[in-house]
Amino acid sequence: MGRILLVLRLVRSDVRRHPGQAAMLLLSLTVATGMLALGGALGGATETLYRHTRAVTAGPDVVAVSPDDSSATTATQASLTGDPAVAAHSGPYLHYYSKLTAKGSTSYVVVTAAAAKPGPVDRPLVTSGTWVRPGGVVVERGFAAALGVQVGDRVTVAGRSVPVVGTAVSAATTVYPFAQLTGPEGGPSDYSGLVWMSQRDTRALAAEDLPVASLLYLKLRDPDATQAFVNAHRGPSVHATFQSWQFMIGQDATIIEGSQPILVVGSWLLSFLAIAGVATLAAGRAARQTRRVGLLKAVGATPGLIAAVLLTEYVTLALIADALGLLAARFTQPVVVNPTASLLTTSAGPSGGVITVTTVVALAVALLTTLGPTLRAMRTETVAALSDTPRRPDQRARLTPLAAVLPVPVLLGLRLIARRPGRAFLQACSVTATVITITALLVIFVQRRVSYGIDSPHLGSLKDAQSRHMIVAVAAALVVLAAVNTLTTTWTTAWEARHTMAVARALGATPGQVTAGLSAAQLLPAVPGAVVGIPLGIAFCWPFSAANTVYPPAWWLFGAALATVLVTAALTAVPARIAARRSVAQTLGAAA
Repeated sequence: MGRILLVLRLVRSDVRRHPGQAAMLLLSLTVATGMLALGGALGGATETLYRHTRAVTAGPDVVAVSPDDSSATTATQASLTGDPAVAAHSGPYLHYYSKLTAKGSTSYVVVTAAAAKPGPVDRPLVTSGTWVRPGGVVVERGFAAALGVQVGDRVTVAGRSVPVVGTAVSAATTVYPFAQLTGPEGGPSDYSGLVWMSQRDTRALAAEDLPVASLLYLKLRDPDATQAFVNAHRGPSVHATFQSWQFMIGQDATIIEGSQPILVVGSWLLSFLAIAGVATLAAGRAARQTRRVGLLKAVGATPGLIAAVLLTEYVTLALIADALGLLAARFTQPVVVNPTASLLTTSAGPSGGVITVTTVVALAVALLTTLGPTLRAMRTETVAALSDTPRRPDQRARLTPLAAVLPVPVLLGLRLIARRPGRAFLQACSVTATVITITALLVIFVQRRVSYGIDSPHLGSLKDAQSRHMIVAVAAALVVLAAVNTLTTTWTTAWEARHTMAVARALGATPGQVTAGLSAAQLLPAVPGAVVGIPLGIAFCWPFSAANTVYPPAWWLFGAALATVLVTAALTAVPARIAARRSVAQTLGAAA
């Protein structure tokens, strides 16, 4: 117990001495695990929301849609309700297909002739206002959100202006904009919203000779036997088509089907950036903790205790970051999985499998990136660790003639890259990951916009908008994480090369040249990384592209890559300038 307390106290003291580095580690892993948890949570999320909505609103197991209210339809509906497999039913209800105008937007609409008191199957949940009454209309919540209408606003249905008396949610139809189900022409030919009106008000619609359908909501004794029920009632004499609750789940999920691959692949890129950032941070921390390791060895600490002190900090921060990422995913999930607002949200967070995956990823990132620096620090001899002398650079005589003709900043930058080639590779890969995401963002934004409305761009495609929102979120997270990595890498490189830079200044290099050299160490690998990111970004979009996919102009892509390099230059200038101002005498005196 005493050993554990000692380790915890040493970890706490180190975090308090270096809060900025701990914050960077938390930020990197929180963003990566949060995005990974959100992407993993999307699988089956629509089904969870639909099941919840179906339970609250007594949703049907099967909806029988007949294209009219003829005698043949009546006979078919009688045979359906008389089937022993049917436990309860509601309807039939007439659906009229018309147009609705509100706040300058015009959309196709399905008008349901609703009873004042809903039946045993399909009892829509009123989310604001009241249920239908003569002279008013209830708008399905997702449709109302798209139109921007609220209770008290007026809408025009089939040429008649009526007030909105409420909004409601139902599981008897698919989410907005798929309210047509089979549609008046036998298929979902037009995007539509759903409204409910009183049966007295819909008599005026019947007089206008609008397309009409008759819907019957069925509750089966075995909800999982819907396919067997439908197969039993197929035939030329059956005047109906059927929509099962399983079909509605699949149709509802199409709204977010593009979000999951974006989030999952984005989480992979973020995880890689987190690995690059944590590896650099761990290397810098190990360099700073060399003297601390020497002190622990001098007072008798065993290698196991030293390893526990160095690794426990990263493991603890990784677990905290994982918890923060999972918490962020839980609060964000309802917005991501229910963009239409047509379903009721639930408080269910990431599943146990998702929690396990994110925890393993967070611990793996922390351990794999810190294990090497920790082992190197432990293997350092006690005297060398206490003196903390700089490592003697390798001499390469064949490079001396080349060094004579290079500008000083380029020479210093190449020297730093040669000493840490792995870090330069990670920097190039970080820039590549950023450019890949920006390229994908540009590809998505140049696609033709789909509108759900009739000459109303305001009613844009929710599916496309959802994909745009997700790629913007991923791109923003990648840019922020790449910026943090660039700052961390530059500062760590400057700290590790402080003696080399001090010698360079003693030999005549100016602070500006030292600053440019530190920046060049990041910019030289960033340029090829940005160039490679363009074709990789297009390749990333290829599996998700259709035949009519539009790609942005080449100058847009190269402009984005150039902007990434320029931003990298600006970010490296700040820590490089601060490091270049360090006193030469103090630095060389500390190394003596």
